[in-house]
Amino acid sequence: YHQLCIKEEDIPITSFRTRYGHFKFQMMSFGPTNVPAVFMGLMNRVCKPDLDKFVIVFIDDILVYSKDEEEHRKHLKIILELLKKERLYAIFSKCDFWMNSTQLLGHVINHNGVHVDPAKIKTIRNWAAPTTPTEMRQFLRLAGYYQRFIEGFSLISKPLTKLTQKDKKYEREKEEEEDFQTLK
Repeated sequence: YHQLCIKEEDIPITSFRTRYGHFKFQMMSFGPTNVPAVFMGLMNRVCKPDLDKFVIVFIDDILVYSKDEEEHRKHLKIILELLKKERLYAIFSKCDFWMNSTQLLGHVINHNGVHVDPAKIKTIRNWAAPTTPTEMRQFLRLAGYYQRFIEGFSLISKPLTKLTQKDKKYEREKEEEEDFQTLK
């Protein structure tokens, strides 16, 4: 974030006072509401030609993936040159290169593809049976994040989703319990 200049007219709204004086940010910082969206927009524009071909960007995480080492070397060079051209620099100590597997956004990514992080599977399997609509919503949101890995997710979750409706009494029957266990 600290590599992006703040528009001149916006600098005054970043001001803050401490016992050491009055300060204003001239570069973007962590904290302001729209900074992640602005940075993500920039990264998507910079990497657009290669997005989902061999690179995934999520805010300040850049994941370069390839089938083999030779291809990976080419992909890394392309991305590093793109970043250099745009004057965006990575902190080398925060970079990991030549990894066989990595975790990103609750997924494990390796040469076999994208998988659910085993820690998340454990969380779902250990989830206590929901006793309120709010608890059921929480469970469905977590399970829904991984729906691409669950065949028939919408059919299984439909009866559970009905339990979250505001005007209905929360009563889990045998069918809903079976569906809950199936999703787990």
